[in-house]
Amino acid sequence: MAAKTTGKSVTHILQDEEQIEAIAKRMKRAQGQMGAVVRMLEEGRNCEDVVMQLAAVNKAINTAGFTLISASLKECIEENRNNSEAVTEKLQKLFLSLA
Repeated sequence: MAAKTTGKSVTHILQDEEQIEAIAKRMKRAQGQMGAVVRMLEEGRNCEDVVMQLAAVNKAINTAGFTLISASLKECIEENRNNSEAVTEKLQKLFLSLA
């Protein structure tokens, strides 16, 4: 686990390459879906279709965020470092920011 303490700020850098790859894949999918939303708007597509595509973008981004936070929490708990409590607290706040 890569965790740094700078003053009062605690950070975590995800180390699980499999999770990083999965999150990046989701974000690339969301990026493609967002491009589709722009095209749909430019083409004058109906609101229902645009909103459905926006919902797909939102879900992909939220899933990526939740995956990142949960994978980071798992690493923090498994490593049981001295500052794991502070890292866990910060990650929990991030989790709640997506809820």
